[in-house]
Amino acid sequence: MNKKLKILVTGRNRRIARDICAHLEDDRDYRPIRCDAAKSVLLETILSELPHVVIICTGNESADSVKIYDILKESARLGSSEVIVVANDEDRKLFMSDSGLKKMFFLSRPVSMLTLYRRLEEIEKNFEEKEFSLREYINTNDTDTFRRRHILVVDDDPEQLIVIRDQLKEFYEVTLVNSGEMAFRALKKYSFDLILLDYLMPEMDGPEVLKQLKQDTGYAEIPVIFLTGVADKDAVVKLLVEYKPEGYVLKPSKKSELVAKIIEVLG
Repeated sequence: MNKKLKILVTGRNRRIARDICAHLEDDRDYRPIRCDAAKSVLLETILSELPHVVIICTGNESADSVKIYDILKESARLGSSEVIVVANDEDRKLFMSDSGLKKMFFLSRPVSMLTLYRRLEEIEKNFEEKEFSLREYINTNDTDTFRRRHILVVDDDPEQLIVIRDQLKEFYEVTLVNSGEMAFRALKKYSFDLILLDYLMPEMDGPEVLKQLKQDTGYAEIPVIFLTGVADKDAVVKLLVEYKPEGYVLKPSKKSELVAKIIEVLG
């Protein structure tokens, strides 16, 4: 059975985004996902859909609006591979100077759908042959002996994920996921030094995630700190006795309190 790419289309230029989506559906039978170019909406869509390709349709960008798309780095961490930016010369230069994304493909306006289709066909061929396998390479020749600790943040609230990432990115490597299921996917791909785990989540809540972690010898030793609201505090305290997480932090957390707790656990 032929596999189809998951294509996310976003950007400030909604007219071009609509046109591209219509062509993808009518010409090639893709079912693109549309979402607004807002940081929290993008993050929520990326974490829930895990698109293989993200197409950004730019329009009158600024240095600040370009940085919104840096959230796509979370998509790259979880296995999505390619960002295509539809831009004129001015917006292309802004992306090249102000974006934090490491790799992009630029598609000039007016859009050549034939060029886009060719690129998507190449990506889809790679997807079918390799199923986007992820291989990690550690450079043993690296003379820098300092390694930033890697923290997994699990929370179903995209705004909360963004806040925590911004609080911690100065000091730690941070990977964001929005469910217990996604947490275990990330654990299979990366090694983590600590997990910040939301207590109350749909489907698989924090206590269930912690229970499964403790039952798996591969993950049982990873320290866990609960993220919890005031209303859940008493329930979390009971879990401290039963499952022995390393503690909890009340939401919304202050940067100083969150970092202090992590330092307390990791040293």
